[in-house]
Amino acid sequence: MTRTGLVMYASGLLALAICSACAGTLRQGDVGGAPPSAARNVHYVGRTLSVNGRLVTAARVNPFPRYEAAVVSSGHAESKRYEYVINNYGSYAGVFDYPKSEKEIGRITDVGGQGCTNVLYGYGKKTFWIVAAYNQIAEYAVPKKLIETLSVYVGAPSSCAMDSSGDLAVGILDGSGAGDVVIFKNASGTGTVYTTPLSQEFFDGYDDQGNLFADGFAGNRQDFALVELPKGSIKFQTIATSNTIEFPGSVQWDGTYLTVLDQVREKIYQYSVSGTNATLQGTVAFSGSGDCAQTWIATGIVYCGDAGKEDGEVFAYPGGGAPIATLTGKFDEPLGVVAVKR
Repeated sequence: MTRTGLVMYASGLLALAICSACAGTLRQGDVGGAPPSAARNVHYVGRTLSVNGRLVTAARVNPFPRYEAAVVSSGHAESKRYEYVINNYGSYAGVFDYPKSEKEIGRITDVGGQGCTNVLYGYGKKTFWIVAAYNQIAEYAVPKKLIETLSVYVGAPSSCAMDSSGDLAVGILDGSGAGDVVIFKNASGTGTVYTTPLSQEFFDGYDDQGNLFADGFAGNRQDFALVELPKGSIKFQTIATSNTIEFPGSVQWDGTYLTVLDQVREKIYQYSVSGTNATLQGTVAFSGSGDCAQTWIATGIVYCGDAGKEDGEVFAYPGGGAPIATLTGKFDEPLGVVAVKR
Protein backbone atom coordinates (compact mmCIF):
# COMPACT_ATOMS: atom_id res chain seq x y z
CA MET A 1 0.00 0.00 0.00
CA THR A 2 1.16 3.53 -0.69
CA ARG A 3 1.23 6.30 1.89
CA THR A 4 -1.83 8.28 3.07
CA GLY A 5 -1.47 11.11 5.48
CA LEU A 6 1.37 13.59 5.02
CA VAL A 7 3.40 15.32 2.34
CA MET A 8 6.62 13.96 0.81
CA TYR A 9 7.97 17.09 -0.86
CA ALA A 10 11.01 15.65 -2.61
CA SER A 11 8.97 13.04 -4.48
CA GLY A 12 5.96 15.29 -5.10
CA LEU A 13 3.58 13.32 -2.88
CA LEU A 14 0.54 14.92 -1.26
CA ALA A 15 -1.02 13.78 2.01
CA LEU A 16 -4.62 13.39 3.03
CA ALA A 17 -5.22 10.29 5.09
CA ILE A 18 -3.52 8.25 7.80
CA CYS A 19 -3.60 4.47 7.27
CA SER A 20 -3.81 2.85 10.68
CA ALA A 21 -3.37 -0.66 9.28
CA CYS A 22 -0.99 -0.16 6.36
CA ALA A 23 1.91 -2.03 8.02
CA GLY A 24 -0.31 -5.00 8.86
CA THR A 25 0.94 -5.04 12.46
CA LEU A 26 -1.25 -2.53 14.24
CA ARG A 27 -4.02 -3.65 16.53
CA GLN A 28 -7.51 -2.18 16.45
CA GLY A 29 -6.85 -0.52 19.78
CA ASP A 30 -3.93 1.43 18.29
CA VAL A 31 -6.24 3.78 16.38
CA GLY A 32 -6.35 6.26 19.22
CA GLY A 33 -2.68 7.20 18.77
CA ALA A 34 -0.53 8.86 21.41
CA PRO A 35 -2.07 10.81 24.28
CA PRO A 36 -2.64 14.49 23.45
CA SER A 37 0.05 15.56 25.89
CA ALA A 38 2.73 13.29 24.39
CA ALA A 39 5.43 14.78 22.15
CA ARG A 40 5.36 13.59 18.55
CA ASN A 41 8.26 11.43 17.38
CA VAL A 42 8.27 11.82 13.60
CA HIS A 43 10.72 10.05 11.28
CA TYR A 44 10.80 7.98 8.10
CA VAL A 45 11.11 4.20 7.97
CA GLY A 46 12.26 3.68 4.41
CA ARG A 47 9.63 5.54 2.37
CA THR A 48 7.03 5.31 5.12
CA LEU A 49 6.50 7.95 7.78
CA SER A 50 6.38 6.98 11.46
CA VAL A 51 4.46 9.22 13.90
CA ASN A 52 4.83 8.14 17.53
CA GLY A 53 5.60 4.62 16.38
CA ARG A 54 2.58 4.41 14.03
CA LEU A 55 3.31 3.94 10.35
CA VAL A 56 1.36 6.28 8.11
CA THR A 57 1.08 6.50 4.37
CA ALA A 58 0.66 9.37 1.90
CA ALA A 59 -1.33 9.87 -1.28
CA ARG A 60 0.54 9.91 -4.54
CA VAL A 61 0.47 12.71 -7.06
CA ASN A 62 1.72 11.66 -10.47
CA PRO A 63 4.15 14.43 -11.49
CA PHE A 64 3.13 13.96 -15.13
CA PRO A 65 -0.54 12.94 -14.90
CA ARG A 66 -2.85 12.46 -17.86
CA TYR A 67 -5.64 14.87 -17.17
CA GLU A 68 -7.78 14.24 -20.20
CA ALA A 69 -11.53 14.65 -20.56
CA ALA A 70 -13.13 12.61 -17.80
CA VAL A 71 -15.25 9.64 -18.83
CA VAL A 72 -17.67 7.49 -16.89
CA SER A 73 -18.41 3.98 -18.08
CA SER A 74 -21.53 2.28 -16.78
CA GLY A 75 -23.80 -0.41 -18.07
CA HIS A 76 -26.16 -0.08 -15.10
CA ALA A 77 -29.53 1.55 -15.14
CA GLU A 78 -29.29 5.03 -13.64
CA SER A 79 -30.71 5.70 -10.20
CA LYS A 80 -31.79 8.90 -8.49
CA ARG A 81 -28.98 8.83 -5.91
CA TYR A 82 -25.29 8.47 -6.58
CA GLU A 83 -22.24 8.19 -4.39
CA TYR A 84 -18.69 8.83 -5.58
CA VAL A 85 -15.74 7.21 -3.84
CA ILE A 86 -12.77 9.25 -5.05
CA ASN A 87 -9.42 7.54 -5.26
CA ASN A 88 -5.81 8.70 -5.37
CA TYR A 89 -4.77 11.79 -7.31
CA GLY A 90 -4.82 11.27 -11.07
CA SER A 91 -6.73 7.98 -10.85
CA TYR A 92 -10.54 7.82 -10.80
CA ALA A 93 -13.77 8.05 -8.84
CA GLY A 94 -15.97 4.99 -8.48
CA VAL A 95 -19.69 5.57 -9.07
CA PHE A 96 -22.27 3.89 -6.81
CA ASP A 97 -26.05 3.87 -6.48
CA TYR A 98 -26.41 2.86 -2.81
CA PRO A 99 -28.78 1.70 -1.34
CA LYS A 100 -29.87 0.08 -4.61
CA SER A 101 -26.50 -1.65 -4.79
CA GLU A 102 -23.21 -1.71 -2.92
CA LYS A 103 -21.16 -2.48 -6.06
CA GLU A 104 -19.37 0.00 -8.27
CA ILE A 105 -21.44 0.77 -11.38
CA GLY A 106 -19.07 3.07 -13.24
CA ARG A 107 -16.04 5.35 -13.12
CA ILE A 108 -14.94 8.90 -13.73
CA THR A 109 -11.34 8.80 -14.91
CA ASP A 110 -8.43 11.18 -14.43
CA VAL A 111 -9.60 12.66 -11.14
CA GLY A 112 -8.62 12.04 -7.53
CA GLY A 113 -8.54 13.49 -4.04
CA GLN A 114 -11.67 15.08 -2.57
CA GLY A 115 -15.10 16.13 -3.78
CA CYS A 116 -17.92 18.46 -2.79
CA THR A 117 -21.40 19.43 -3.92
CA ASN A 118 -23.91 22.28 -3.74
CA VAL A 119 -25.46 21.48 -0.36
CA LEU A 120 -23.97 21.77 3.12
CA TYR A 121 -25.00 18.21 4.01
CA GLY A 122 -27.32 15.56 2.58
CA TYR A 123 -27.46 14.78 -1.14
CA GLY A 124 -26.25 17.36 -3.62
CA LYS A 125 -28.53 18.62 -6.37
CA LYS A 126 -27.56 17.39 -9.82
CA THR A 127 -23.92 18.53 -9.86
CA PHE A 128 -20.69 18.02 -7.90
CA TRP A 129 -16.99 18.91 -8.00
CA ILE A 130 -13.84 16.76 -7.85
CA VAL A 131 -10.17 17.75 -7.77
CA ALA A 132 -9.13 16.96 -11.35
CA ALA A 133 -5.43 17.76 -11.58
CA TYR A 134 -2.52 19.23 -9.69
CA ASN A 135 -3.97 22.64 -10.67
CA GLN A 136 -7.61 22.01 -11.59
CA ILE A 137 -11.02 21.20 -10.17
CA ALA A 138 -13.86 19.90 -12.34
CA GLU A 139 -17.66 20.01 -12.18
CA TYR A 140 -19.87 17.11 -13.25
CA ALA A 141 -23.58 16.54 -13.75
CA VAL A 142 -24.83 13.26 -12.30
CA PRO A 143 -24.02 10.65 -13.11
CA LYS A 144 -21.26 11.31 -15.65
CA LYS A 145 -21.25 14.51 -17.66
CA LEU A 146 -18.24 16.82 -17.43
CA ILE A 147 -19.51 20.41 -17.29
CA GLU A 148 -16.42 22.56 -16.78
CA THR A 149 -13.00 22.85 -15.16
CA LEU A 150 -11.52 25.69 -13.15
CA SER A 151 -7.79 26.34 -12.94
CA VAL A 152 -6.07 26.74 -9.58
CA TYR A 153 -2.74 28.53 -10.05
CA VAL A 154 -1.33 28.88 -6.53
CA GLY A 155 -0.59 25.26 -5.67
CA ALA A 156 -1.93 21.72 -5.45
CA PRO A 157 -5.63 21.68 -4.46
CA SER A 158 -6.73 19.28 -1.73
CA SER A 159 -10.29 20.14 -0.72
CA CYS A 160 -13.43 21.90 -1.85
CA ALA A 161 -16.66 23.19 -0.35
CA MET A 162 -19.69 25.16 -1.55
CA ASP A 163 -21.90 27.59 0.32
CA SER A 164 -25.64 28.00 -0.16
CA SER A 165 -25.11 30.83 -2.68
CA GLY A 166 -22.92 28.70 -4.94
CA ASP A 167 -19.46 30.03 -4.10
CA LEU A 168 -16.74 27.36 -4.38
CA ALA A 169 -13.83 27.26 -1.89
CA VAL A 170 -10.75 25.23 -2.87
CA GLY A 171 -8.05 24.51 -0.29
CA ILE A 172 -4.35 24.31 -1.17
CA LEU A 173 -2.26 21.57 0.43
CA ASP A 174 1.10 21.96 -1.29
CA GLY A 175 3.02 24.32 -3.54
CA SER A 176 3.68 28.05 -3.38
CA GLY A 177 0.24 28.71 -1.88
CA ALA A 178 0.25 25.88 0.65
CA GLY A 179 -2.34 26.63 3.33
CA ASP A 180 -4.24 29.11 1.17
CA VAL A 181 -7.90 28.91 0.16
CA VAL A 182 -9.09 30.05 -3.28
CA ILE A 183 -12.73 31.14 -3.46
CA PHE A 184 -14.48 31.18 -6.83
CA LYS A 185 -17.48 33.49 -6.72
CA ASN A 186 -20.48 31.64 -8.19
CA ALA A 187 -18.05 28.79 -8.96
CA SER A 188 -16.54 30.65 -11.91
CA GLY A 189 -13.72 32.95 -12.94
CA THR A 190 -10.13 32.90 -11.72
CA GLY A 191 -10.85 32.93 -7.98
CA THR A 192 -9.63 35.07 -5.09
CA VAL A 193 -6.75 33.79 -2.96
CA TYR A 194 -7.07 34.05 0.83
CA THR A 195 -4.07 33.42 3.08
CA THR A 196 -4.78 31.39 6.21
CA PRO A 197 -2.78 30.69 9.40
CA LEU A 198 -2.29 27.14 8.05
CA SER A 199 0.90 25.87 6.46
CA GLN A 200 -1.07 23.02 4.85
CA GLU A 201 -4.82 23.03 4.21
CA PHE A 202 -6.49 19.60 4.26
CA PHE A 203 -10.30 20.00 4.43
CA ASP A 204 -12.85 22.80 4.36
CA GLY A 205 -16.58 23.35 4.77
CA TYR A 206 -19.18 26.11 5.14
CA ASP A 207 -21.71 26.43 7.95
CA ASP A 208 -25.31 27.56 7.51
CA GLN A 209 -24.36 31.23 8.06
CA GLY A 210 -21.86 31.31 5.19
CA ASN A 211 -18.78 31.13 7.43
CA LEU A 212 -15.96 29.06 5.90
CA PHE A 213 -13.95 26.71 8.11
CA ALA A 214 -10.78 24.82 7.18
CA ASP A 215 -8.36 22.55 8.99
CA GLY A 216 -4.81 21.38 8.47
CA PHE A 217 -1.43 21.85 10.07
CA ALA A 218 0.06 25.03 11.48
CA GLY A 219 3.55 26.46 10.98
CA ASN A 220 5.59 23.38 11.86
CA ARG A 221 3.31 21.09 9.80
CA GLN A 222 2.71 18.88 12.82
CA ASP A 223 0.16 20.70 14.98
CA PHE A 224 -3.54 20.56 14.09
CA ALA A 225 -5.29 23.88 13.52
CA LEU A 226 -8.85 24.92 12.69
CA VAL A 227 -9.43 28.31 11.05
CA GLU A 228 -12.45 30.36 9.98
CA LEU A 229 -13.18 33.01 7.37
CA PRO A 230 -16.29 34.71 8.78
CA LYS A 231 -18.85 35.66 6.17
CA GLY A 232 -18.04 39.06 4.74
CA SER A 233 -14.49 39.05 6.10
CA ILE A 234 -11.24 38.95 4.14
CA LYS A 235 -9.12 37.51 6.96
CA PHE A 236 -9.02 34.01 8.41
CA GLN A 237 -8.85 33.60 12.18
CA THR A 238 -7.74 30.63 14.28
CA ILE A 239 -10.47 28.73 16.15
CA ALA A 240 -9.59 27.00 19.42
CA THR A 241 -11.30 23.64 20.00
CA SER A 242 -12.24 22.54 23.50
CA ASN A 243 -10.73 19.10 22.87
CA THR A 244 -7.55 17.90 21.17
CA ILE A 245 -7.66 16.74 17.53
CA GLU A 246 -4.81 14.49 16.49
CA PHE A 247 -4.96 14.64 12.68
CA PRO A 248 -7.01 16.84 10.29
CA GLY A 249 -10.15 15.36 8.77
CA SER A 250 -13.32 16.47 7.01
CA VAL A 251 -14.96 19.75 8.02
CA GLN A 252 -18.72 19.84 7.40
CA TRP A 253 -21.97 21.32 8.71
CA ASP A 254 -24.41 18.57 9.76
CA GLY A 255 -27.57 20.66 10.09
CA THR A 256 -26.95 21.53 13.74
CA TYR A 257 -23.22 21.56 14.40
CA LEU A 258 -19.92 22.20 12.72
CA THR A 259 -18.19 18.82 12.51
CA VAL A 260 -14.51 17.90 12.28
CA LEU A 261 -13.25 14.37 11.64
CA ASP A 262 -10.15 13.20 13.50
CA GLN A 263 -8.52 10.71 11.13
CA VAL A 264 -6.39 9.06 13.80
CA ARG A 265 -9.13 8.53 16.36
CA GLU A 266 -11.84 7.72 13.75
CA LYS A 267 -14.26 10.15 15.40
CA ILE A 268 -16.38 13.03 14.17
CA TYR A 269 -16.56 15.86 16.70
CA GLN A 270 -19.62 18.13 16.76
CA TYR A 271 -19.02 21.75 17.77
CA SER A 272 -20.90 24.91 18.54
CA VAL A 273 -18.79 27.91 17.56
CA SER A 274 -18.84 31.28 19.32
CA GLY A 275 -16.26 33.89 18.45
CA THR A 276 -12.92 32.12 18.16
CA ASN A 277 -13.90 29.12 20.30
CA ALA A 278 -15.40 25.79 19.26
CA THR A 279 -17.05 23.89 22.12
CA LEU A 280 -17.49 20.13 21.82
CA GLN A 281 -21.17 19.12 21.93
CA GLY A 282 -21.05 15.50 20.78
CA THR A 283 -18.87 12.73 19.38
CA VAL A 284 -19.65 10.20 16.64
CA ALA A 285 -17.27 7.24 16.88
CA PHE A 286 -16.66 4.68 14.12
CA SER A 287 -15.65 1.07 14.62
CA GLY A 288 -14.39 -1.32 11.97
CA SER A 289 -12.99 1.37 9.68
CA GLY A 290 -9.35 1.50 8.65
CA ASP A 291 -8.72 5.12 7.73
CA CYS A 292 -11.60 7.41 6.81
CA ALA A 293 -10.01 10.25 4.86
CA GLN A 294 -12.90 12.41 3.64
CA THR A 295 -16.39 11.74 4.98
CA TRP A 296 -19.71 13.08 3.71
CA ILE A 297 -22.72 13.45 6.02
CA ALA A 298 -25.93 12.71 4.13
CA THR A 299 -29.40 11.98 5.59
CA GLY A 300 -29.14 9.77 8.66
CA ILE A 301 -25.87 8.31 7.37
CA VAL A 302 -22.28 9.31 6.74
CA TYR A 303 -20.13 8.02 3.88
CA CYS A 304 -16.42 7.28 4.35
CA GLY A 305 -13.68 6.95 1.75
CA ASP A 306 -11.55 4.38 3.58
CA ALA A 307 -7.91 4.53 2.46
CA GLY A 308 -6.95 1.92 5.04
CA LYS A 309 -9.38 -0.78 3.92
CA GLU A 310 -9.50 0.22 0.24
CA ASP A 311 -13.28 0.54 0.15
CA GLY A 312 -16.16 2.89 0.85
CA GLU A 313 -18.19 2.56 4.04
CA VAL A 314 -21.59 3.75 5.23
CA PHE A 315 -22.22 4.49 8.91
CA ALA A 316 -25.29 5.60 10.81
CA TYR A 317 -25.23 9.29 11.68
CA PRO A 318 -25.07 10.39 14.41
CA GLY A 319 -25.12 6.85 15.77
CA GLY A 320 -21.71 5.80 14.43
CA GLY A 321 -20.57 2.32 15.39
CA ALA A 322 -19.86 -0.40 12.84
CA PRO A 323 -20.54 0.12 9.10
CA ILE A 324 -24.08 -0.59 7.97
CA ALA A 325 -22.86 -1.13 4.40
CA THR A 326 -19.60 -1.48 2.48
CA LEU A 327 -19.20 -0.13 -1.05
CA THR A 328 -17.06 -2.50 -3.06
CA GLY A 329 -15.02 -2.14 -6.24
CA LYS A 330 -11.45 -2.03 -7.52
CA PHE A 331 -10.14 0.89 -5.51
CA ASP A 332 -6.86 2.78 -5.64
CA GLU A 333 -6.50 4.29 -2.17
CA PRO A 334 -9.82 6.08 -1.54
CA LEU A 335 -9.35 9.62 -0.29
CA GLY A 336 -12.71 11.29 -0.87
CA VAL A 337 -16.44 10.75 -1.06
CA VAL A 338 -19.51 12.79 -1.98
CA ALA A 339 -23.22 12.01 -2.47
CA VAL A 340 -25.50 13.57 -5.10
CA LYS A 341 -29.01 13.06 -6.47
CA ARG A 342 -30.76 14.04 -9.69
